[in-house]
Amino acid sequence: MLASNAPDSSSWLAGARVVRDTRTGRGSLIGLHTVLSNLPAPAEGVLVVAWDMPFVTPELLALLLESASGNTVASIPEGPHGAEPMCAYYSRQCLPAVEAALDAGDLRLSLLVERLAKVRRIPAAELSRLGDRERLFFNVNTPRDLALAESMAAAEPRPG
Repeated sequence: MLASNAPDSSSWLAGARVVRDTRTGRGSLIGLHTVLSNLPAPAEGVLVVAWDMPFVTPELLALLLESASGNTVASIPEGPHGAEPMCAYYSRQCLPAVEAALDAGDLRLSLLVERLAKVRRIPAAELSRLGDRERLFFNVNTPRDLALAESMAAAEPRPG
């Protein structure tokens, strides 16, 4: 599922269901609300990955899902600069807290994470077996970041 209001977003990722924000404004919390509000049954939750994180791995996503067992409502990894709420698992149970934050006008995803009960934080030591956290959670926000990401990708060893 892809949460986007861009007119051409249906052409971005073949086969992805595109959902439009039901709330006005911009921000990651509104996108999370959109996805949780459109979660099809019987799905219990969603893995969220921001568009600008090119080095997230299947192993990291598997760890997020594995960590979300039991009464956990969210599974949030600790990146090199703190919690990474835009690369996380959120259960359907988070929706009331997301809506309360939006109703209060507080769009800070980091504050939402602090307010959620039963969050499983995945510590650096556990993540280190998956690779360099600077790389795993690298964000591409500028042309310079893009050039750096391209050089990082080119330096990866190729399978085979």
